Amino acid sequence: FAPILDTYGTHSVGDIAIAPSQPDILYVGTGESNNRQSSSFGDGVYKSTDGGQTFKNMGLANSKHIGRIIVDPVDHEVVYVAALGSLYGPGGDRGVYKTVDGGLNWQRVLFVDEDTGATELVMDPANNKVLYAATYQRRRATWGFNGGGPGSAIWKSSDAGRTWTKLTKGIPAGPLGRIGMDVYRANPNIVYARIEHETESGVYRSDDAGLSWRKMSNVNPRPMYFSQIRIDPGTDSRIYVLGV
Repeated sequence: FAPILDTYGTHSVGDIAIAPSQPDILYVGTGESNNRQSSSFGDGVYKSTDGGQTFKNMGLANSKHIGRIIVDPVDHEVVYVAALGSLYGPGGDRGVYKTVDGGLNWQRVLFVDEDTGATELVMDPANNKVLYAATYQRRRATWGFNGGGPGSAIWKSSDAGRTWTKLTKGIPAGPLGRIGMDVYRANPNIVYARIEHETESGVYRSDDAGLSWRKMSNVNPRPMYFSQIRIDPGTDSRIYVLGV
């Protein structure tokens, strides 16, 4: 292994995405997406067109912390970014952003409020127009951390990010914390989510592409740090969650 981003603006990385249709194209979202006092912030999205030999900053400098990047599997010029925004303050580049020209221009397609960013994005493997996003309201201060609020939610778009619907049926009521998601590759109607909640934290499942959800278990170890969940591509009975 050799470092490839060490001579640029930041060493802190939140997510990396390779274009499925053009593997030499690599996007790096800077700023780790965790919530510790020691979490390092970034300076936007970097792009490489030569397999990581060189990079160019493509903007979103005030995103500070990036949770997820998705490159459209059909058109590598289309990219989605889940930006959390500053851990210690409001505003900035936060929410879900989309580019249709390889990062030259960005449009914010999902925005909740100045205190809420986006921490997760997943795409239907059978339909690149269908996306799910998780928003996350959080704020750290010198005296503590607030990792939840009414801004946290699960959203769905069926038109490539132009419009979004908040998914609520079966989701626990009240303020939510961090949410992680995954779509089952063999049957995209099956979606899993890890949801942080004061009394109903756990793993949730949808069998109708997000229209309704049911709780499967209370397992959700320390969601404020990673809160990721993965479905085995061969069976939706085997689920993996990350803990710390």
